[in-house]
Amino acid sequence: MRSMKRQVFWPTVTLAGLVAASQAYGQEAVSEETQNNRENSEQTMVVTASRTNTTKEDSPQTVRIITEEEINQQLQLTSDSSQILSNLLPSYSPSRQKMSGSGETLRGRTPLILIDGIPQSNPLRPTGREAHVIDFSMVEQIEVIQGANATNGVGAAGGVINLITKRPEPGSLNQYVEAQITTPTSELNSDTISYRTNYGVSGNSGNVDYLFSASLEDQGLFLDGNGDPVGVDNTQGDLMDSRSFDILGKLAYWFDDNQRLQFTLNHYNIEGHNNYVSVTGDRANGVVTTSERGTPEGDAPYNRVWTTGLSYDHYDLAGMHLSAQVYYQDYEALFGATNSATFQDPAIAPVGTFYDQTMAATSKFGTKVSLTKDDLWDERLKLTLGFDTLFDETEQYLYQTDRTYVPPTEYTDLSPFLQVDLRPVDSLLLSAGARYEYAKLSIDSYQTVAANNGVSVEGGDPSFNETLYNFGVVWKPVQHWSLFANYAEGFSIPDVGRALRGINTPGQSVDNIENLSPIVTDNIETGVRFENGRLAAELSYYVSSSDFGSRLTEVDDVFYMQRQETEIKGFEASVDYQFSDQHSGRLAYSRMEGRYDSNDDGNLDAKLSGLDVSPDRLTASWSANWTDNLSTFVQANYAFDETFDEADREFDGYLLMDAAVGYQLPVGRVNVGVSNLLDEQYVTYYSQSALVNDERYFAGRGRTLTLGYRLDF
Repeated sequence: MRSMKRQVFWPTVTLAGLVAASQAYGQEAVSEETQNNRENSEQTMVVTASRTNTTKEDSPQTVRIITEEEINQQLQLTSDSSQILSNLLPSYSPSRQKMSGSGETLRGRTPLILIDGIPQSNPLRPTGREAHVIDFSMVEQIEVIQGANATNGVGAAGGVINLITKRPEPGSLNQYVEAQITTPTSELNSDTISYRTNYGVSGNSGNVDYLFSASLEDQGLFLDGNGDPVGVDNTQGDLMDSRSFDILGKLAYWFDDNQRLQFTLNHYNIEGHNNYVSVTGDRANGVVTTSERGTPEGDAPYNRVWTTGLSYDHYDLAGMHLSAQVYYQDYEALFGATNSATFQDPAIAPVGTFYDQTMAATSKFGTKVSLTKDDLWDERLKLTLGFDTLFDETEQYLYQTDRTYVPPTEYTDLSPFLQVDLRPVDSLLLSAGARYEYAKLSIDSYQTVAANNGVSVEGGDPSFNETLYNFGVVWKPVQHWSLFANYAEGFSIPDVGRALRGINTPGQSVDNIENLSPIVTDNIETGVRFENGRLAAELSYYVSSSDFGSRLTEVDDVFYMQRQETEIKGFEASVDYQFSDQHSGRLAYSRMEGRYDSNDDGNLDAKLSGLDVSPDRLTASWSANWTDNLSTFVQANYAFDETFDEADREFDGYLLMDAAVGYQLPVGRVNVGVSNLLDEQYVTYYSQSALVNDERYFAGRGRTLTLGYRLDF
């Protein structure tokens, strides 16, 4: 067995060194300007994921800023990060409620997920677990740029989801402790109870900001709306019957009034307990897959992620803002054991009897630098120059037998970019930019598994280059109203792992595999916004197309990549209204349809399935602060029925409602949340519409009750 021990010692040492440095510098005086800059950095006024310090109202794309209050409301109901994103973003696919989020998309395409600007998505071998790389109790704000995004480079075909971690609170020492317990309302016992606890400390001392947070969660058996155990996904991994923990550390130092250096370290781990096996359902007769006590084959699936970043900001470098970041991520994903036909080898065991599992491992190192000058031409012209690098090493192998599944692959991406924002008159903002992507793959010669004929594939170093463009306009003809339009190109590498592991004919060379060619996505969007302080409304229409796109098809429980022309059209609408200082509501709707060219004749003749696009969805929420001590929150999420070309993939929609109440005690705060308030019995969107499979015909989670307590001190 090859060693998968990762290099995680050095970031821990670095953090310890910076903590020691903070003690040495912590007593220095803080100037008023430094304190102001510190406060501004803690209250993000711009969309940092835009790379150009633009504001939401000046963005030519749909932008959603998810606040800390909204995140905390969702955490009263669920800890599933995919479920939280789906509840808040109707254009994000309904959650699978599993460790794997494969098939969960934003506007029908895969988004680039960032933590404080550090990419979490793995371009070469996407595992579908990129949404489960951090506990959302560590997240303070989420920036969502919807649609293809050129300025962030590789992987942003569906948009960008930037998870901004918590920042230190003012004061020398601030602490909090939080505990939650969750149980299904249909049955309360030791098997079905879930619990989680968090602790955090943060503050400022002189020129130093610091933060440390830790969380631990243990999830029990899930029950559906009928009170039956939800089916466990022992192969892809499951949130049910699992344990996770997260450690976040941040340390920042202000050199002077305008210079700030910050070190960030986050370690997230989730692993199944392996206490249950699935009982296969009967899709044709509406019988869902369930679970029973048992020990699955192989080792328990897990995710282990180390994310480390060092960032430097200079807010007045000759009148410019310099932002620089260097990062390192170490990622491991172990999948569960199965006797898939792909893993069989008669030299090891009789065909059909052997169980194996895969390990995907990625290490990536990168840098991101941007320089912005925003006071040119009487402050009407803003220029941003940037340069990004990414060095990625990825492999996937068969864990029990140490066989190559996806050969070790090195990926190099070098990307300079330029963005220009021009305001010729006060009511008009024009933007344009270009990003040059140079990408290179380095793959040694390898041999495929026996199920793919054990053929030898010649290695190679294919390289690609692409220039991506974006153009946008925001026009404010009258007060409160703005019109926007945007064209942007997204760049992504196809799933290299699927392309390489599926080769089954001899004489192939990596340099000649067409499926390794990049995916360029064109995104056109137009919309209108209204904002008057109390009412905020937005309506947008978009078309996302790719001449040589990528979609997955499933054969015998194995997914294969198809390179075909694809197009997704849709529109979104949202209304936020502040009824009073104490009451506010939000209503949002998303509708989309995707098509592809199934026979390469130039016509989009087939409909994309639920593996690619989301159903039409309507979400509504209402928040109320009845008194200084009492608050409530109610939300509804309705997924409409959907039909596809394949009759056995039709989707029967469902309505989910959730509610929560919080009360401030003399000491601490207590919260009570009820998820799936109506105890709806339903089959998840993925299980209905993404694939036809009896084993993964999963029901969604039934009604749960969550009781939480938080103390700040």
